[in-house]
Amino acid sequence: MKLHWWMPAAVLLLAPGCGDESTPAQTAASRPDATPNAPWFRDQSAQRGVTFTCDTYLHEAPWMPEICVGAAAAIDFNDDGWQDLYLLQASGEGGNRLLRNRGDGTFEDVTAESGAGDSGYGSGVAVGDVDGDGDQDIFVANLGDDVLLKNHGDGTFTDASASAGLSAPGWGTSSSFFDADGDGDLDLFVCRYIEWSPEGVLPCLGVNVGDMETRDYCKPSRYPQTPDVLYANDGTGRFTDVSEASGIASVTGYGLGIGTADFDDDGDVDMFVANDTIPDRLWKNDGQGNFQETGFAMACDRDNSGLAKAGMGVSVADLDRDGRPDLIVCNLRGESDSLYLNKGTHFQDVTTRAGLSKHSYHYTRFGLGLVDFDNDGVLDYFSANGAVLADPDSPLDDKYAHSNLLLRGSDTGLGFEAIPEMGGLDAMTPRTSRGAVFADFNNDGGMDILVMNRDAPARLLMNTVPDRGHWLLLDVRDPAGAPAIGARVEVQTPKGTITDTVRTDSSYIAARDHRVHVGLAAAEQADQIRVIWPDGTTTELGPTKADQVVRIPHPGGAAPGSR
Repeated sequence: MKLHWWMPAAVLLLAPGCGDESTPAQTAASRPDATPNAPWFRDQSAQRGVTFTCDTYLHEAPWMPEICVGAAAAIDFNDDGWQDLYLLQASGEGGNRLLRNRGDGTFEDVTAESGAGDSGYGSGVAVGDVDGDGDQDIFVANLGDDVLLKNHGDGTFTDASASAGLSAPGWGTSSSFFDADGDGDLDLFVCRYIEWSPEGVLPCLGVNVGDMETRDYCKPSRYPQTPDVLYANDGTGRFTDVSEASGIASVTGYGLGIGTADFDDDGDVDMFVANDTIPDRLWKNDGQGNFQETGFAMACDRDNSGLAKAGMGVSVADLDRDGRPDLIVCNLRGESDSLYLNKGTHFQDVTTRAGLSKHSYHYTRFGLGLVDFDNDGVLDYFSANGAVLADPDSPLDDKYAHSNLLLRGSDTGLGFEAIPEMGGLDAMTPRTSRGAVFADFNNDGGMDILVMNRDAPARLLMNTVPDRGHWLLLDVRDPAGAPAIGARVEVQTPKGTITDTVRTDSSYIAARDHRVHVGLAAAEQADQIRVIWPDGTTTELGPTKADQVVRIPHPGGAAPGSR
C-alpha cells in the first residue's frame, strides 16, 4: 500500500485495499452482477476468518442475561489503517477474541499473543484512548466485574481494571467513551440494565400463559431499576465514579442503548439513553460534566402517542442534512421504531412519515444503524433482530430468531423503502441477532456489518452493492494520534453538506468504525472538508478526490507515522 503526503495539511492518503471484489467507482452497467435484485450483502464470515459463536447458556431455566448479550467492536488496535475485531464471549469456551485484520479484509486470531482475552460474561464493549498515548483501549461491560484492557501500542494489552477504577460489578450493557467535562480526555458512560443476580432469579411464564410449565425470559419490570454510571477520567486513565455528583444517578432505568452528540449545539457532548419499557433519557450537559435529564422537555423520551417503548438500539445521524444530529431508537415487535428529527429546541417524531412504522413493526430490533451503504449520499437503515420471548409457532429450531431488516433511504426526501429480497438478507437463515458493528473492513468504501448472534455463528456481511457511488473515509486523529472522538466533520458535496461526528458508540452493546464515511454518489470529489476539533480549532481541506481513505491529523499533533 502506497502512502502519500498532501501538503500543507499533512493528510495521509491510504489507497483502497487489495482483494476487493469490485471497484466502487464502476457503474452498475459495467458489472456482471449488476441486476435489479443483486444482493447488497454477502455472508463471508468463514472465508474471511471470522468463526465465532457467542454461547449464552447460564442455567436450565431461562435467565435474563442470556437473551440480551452478543457484543463486538471494530478497533484499529495496531494503527495500521485497517479495522480489527473484538468479539465478546458469554459462557462459552475461550473467552473474548481479538481478530487482527491482515490488511485485506481477512482476519487472524491473535488473542493469545495480545493478552486481550477476558473470560467474563461479556455484555457490552466500548473503545477509546483512555490514557492519551494514542492507542485505543478496550472497556468490557460484564455481568459481574467490568474490565479495562490497556493497549500498549505493540500489539499487546494488559488488564488495568483495578488501577483504573473500572472493575465495578453489576450488569452493564452499552457504553461510550467521550469527553463529558470538556477537559480534553475521554470519560466513560455505562448503561446499567437491571439489578440481577442468580440468587434473585424470578420464574416467568412464556407466551402460552395458560401452560404453567412454560417458562421464558422475564420482562424487565420484574426486577428493580438501576441508575447508569458516569466515570470521570483524571487524564492518566484513572477513573472516578461521578454518577451522583454529575446528576446521572438522580434517576433509575433499564438502560440498553446509548448515543452521544451535541444535540443542543452548545459546544459540549450530551447523551441519549434508550430504556427498556420506560421513558428514554436525554442528558443535557452544562459543559462542566453536570447533566440534567431533559427527555420529556425535548420530546424524545417516548413516541408522539405518549407511549414509552422497549428501547434497545440507538443510532445518531444528521438524516435531514440541517447540520443537527437526529435520533432513532429501535424497539420491540409490535412497536415501531422512533425516529426523531432534531429541530434545535426539541425533537419531532417523524417515524410514520418516514415509512418506518410499517417496516419495523414486525421485528424485535437490537443492533441499529443509519449508514449510507450504497454511497448515494442518502442514509440507509439496518437492524439486527431477534425476539425476547419464544414463538411456539415458529417453524425454526430457534424460536427467538428473526430475519434482519435492511431499508434503502429515499433520495426523494425523508423516508425509507423496501429493497427486493432485503438486499440478500432474506436468503439467510434467521437467527437471534443482537449487536451490529458497522465498519469498512476491506477499505473499499463500502460499509460492512458484523452481526453477533445468540448461540449461533457471527455473520460478517460484506458490502456487495453493485452500483455503489463514490466515497471518502475520513480518519480524524487527535493530537496524540488516536481517533478524535467528538470532532465535528462537515463535507461539502454537490448535493449539499454532510455533517457527522467522530464516534464509536451507537447501535447496541457494540463499537463501530471511528472513521467518518461519506457517500458522494456520482461526484468525483468533495468540494471542501471542515473539521471542528473538540478544543475549538478548525482544519479546512480544499477539493478532495473521491475513493480514498484520508487521514486528518490535529494541527497540534505529530505527523502520521512518527509515533
